[in-house]
Amino acid sequence: MPIVTVQQGPRDTELKRDLVKRVTDAFVDAYGVPAESVQVWIHEVPADSWGAAGKLTADR
Repeated sequence: MPIVTVQQGPRDTELKRDLVKRVTDAFVDAYGVPAESVQVWIHEVPADSWGAAGKLTADR
């Protein structure tokens, strides 16, 4: 059973719905597994809880 973890900033539900469908389809196509066996876990991190290039994302 493939499990895919996506870490990202908050996105709206429709975008996440589309992402889950596309990731699932990619595993079905690449590995030949049934869609029911693919799990996609989305971890959303607030902009004030992560940083890049020495700055909080919220400060960019």
